[in-house]
Amino acid sequence: MRMVFALVLIAGIGLAGFAVYMAQSYMEEMSAERDRLRAAQAASPPMIDLVVVQTDKAYGQVLGRDDVKWMRWQKDSVPTGAFVRDTTGFPEGKVQGSDALFPEGMPDRFVITSMTQFEPLLAQKVTDPGEDAGLTSRLSKGMRAFAIRVDVSSGVSGFLRPGDRVDVYWTGATAAAERRGNITKLIESSMKLIAVDQIADTARTTPVIARTVTVEASPQQVAKLTQAQSSGKLSLSLVGAEDDTVAEVSQVDQRSLLGIVDQAPVEIEEKRVCTTKIRRGADVIVQEIPCPQ
Repeated sequence: MRMVFALVLIAGIGLAGFAVYMAQSYMEEMSAERDRLRAAQAASPPMIDLVVVQTDKAYGQVLGRDDVKWMRWQKDSVPTGAFVRDTTGFPEGKVQGSDALFPEGMPDRFVITSMTQFEPLLAQKVTDPGEDAGLTSRLSKGMRAFAIRVDVSSGVSGFLRPGDRVDVYWTGATAAAERRGNITKLIESSMKLIAVDQIADTARTTPVIARTVTVEASPQQVAKLTQAQSSGKLSLSLVGAEDDTVAEVSQVDQRSLLGIVDQAPVEIEEKRVCTTKIRRGADVIVQEIPCPQ
């Protein structure tokens, strides 16, 4: 019995020692993993909370409290205009630079630029609370909206859409250039389209044969375009999305288009003729003679 008791005691001590060894190894492994995680966290860029949309949103849709949520975002990659959680003490729901994204008792906001799920919500993509999604929300400070009449030829075959930029050409006749025919001249370069007909959604991709397009223009440009539209025909030329070159002032008339060069009038020297009269009886004869030098 003593032998059995001794064997059981030795086995128990061995198992206890093995358990202690395994526990110590597990604790050391967990400690090393914790240190690795802390080191990785310290090496990673700082994060911050910002507002994202929870579902796809199209132009004109209502954006309410249930359509957005907070999401962790890399601090050095926050886009301009994002709604960021202020970590200095603002309560839940407050955002930096505003009393609240959705103030209590205030109407909802409207989407003015399409967004996809989990895309950061930007101030320039939504209206202020209660403001509609009309053209007034798309205009920059000091700018005006001006409508230009177009057709299938002058409107780039219907491939214009809000957000595009266009050059504006005027074709007409002037009193000073009447003998040269109509002229075509570039009058405005790289103007921004804010609507095509009654469509202001920049996400539209299907071609539309528009009757009018609306551009963003300064008051001086509005006066210039009004005069041009009333005295001739306006045509649009689509500018490439990545094209930042400034179009040169250009003008073409019918004669230069056809390669007709104005020539100076040729002076024709009149031949000098000298005569003398000779009387023979009752007859008078006119006879040509050499002219004196």
